[in-house]
Amino acid sequence: MPQFTPIIIASENGRQGCEAAMRILRNGGSALDAVEIACRVVEDDPHEHSVGYSGLPNVLGDVELDASIMDGRTLRTGAVAGVLHYGNVISLARRVMEELPHVLLVGRGAERFAAEMGMQPSEQRSFEALRRWRERFDDAGIAELNGIPLRELAKQMTRPVNLVDRVDHGTVNFIALDRHGNLASAVSTSGLAWKYPGRVGDSPIVGAGNYCDNRYGAAACTGMGELAIRVSTARSLVLYMKIGMSLQEAGMEALLDLDYLQAQPGQYMNIVALTPDGDHAGFTSVPGKQYLYFEANMDEPALAERKVMSKE
Repeated sequence: MPQFTPIIIASENGRQGCEAAMRILRNGGSALDAVEIACRVVEDDPHEHSVGYSGLPNVLGDVELDASIMDGRTLRTGAVAGVLHYGNVISLARRVMEELPHVLLVGRGAERFAAEMGMQPSEQRSFEALRRWRERFDDAGIAELNGIPLRELAKQMTRPVNLVDRVDHGTVNFIALDRHGNLASAVSTSGLAWKYPGRVGDSPIVGAGNYCDNRYGAAACTGMGELAIRVSTARSLVLYMKIGMSLQEAGMEALLDLDYLQAQPGQYMNIVALTPDGDHAGFTSVPGKQYLYFEANMDEPALAERKVMSKE
């Protein structure tokens, strides 16, 4: 049986997760275990404000978490969305995959399942983010919160032109290849900041924010999730490789799909992708974005530029 050189790739905020995952991969562990622990490390980081219970809150001040995980060998997947009170939602997503005849659990059902699995509630750490939300809301010229319909509040607070300097969405994702040639991918997020309660982005939607298939490759997304949902970005990139496109061609085609949507200013999509033999690339709808890659023969993760679609 051929031996593969283990590799993990990730969004730029996944450095510590990559390091933890590589320890598993170097010891012969599975890609599935590697991407799960990688996400957990980032979810547990109190300084990471787009993942876990230090994540950014919705418009009511609650942190709602989403995640998905996929096994490229079997195409099994598990996902959760709109989870309150439990921080390590990537592990909850894996338990959905392994313990239930379902793929996706949401809200109260996901929380009930977490308790049934013996998971302990997490302490919310986003009060500082909520304080900043109040200040920025006042800066936007709307001092009175009472009486504003939530739909209007969410629209104003998520409109990029209002508060262009803020960080209002983010996600961490990982794709790993283990020494046995198996791929796995995982995505975790607190979603769009100041969103309407119950909003779900692409991260837990298999085919939109995450897809993984040993035969053809894997892709995962970060950015404005509504964009990836509308054109099924992750699955599309893998399908483009299935029909014979190279990794670079498939990534450019996925960006063309996104370009057709004519995203609003401030809305973008980042993609990382990995082939079954370990070739990797990152793609983005806006310039200046990077991703991480970490091969088993490297001392530490390194950054690489994501490719942008040419407008010529």
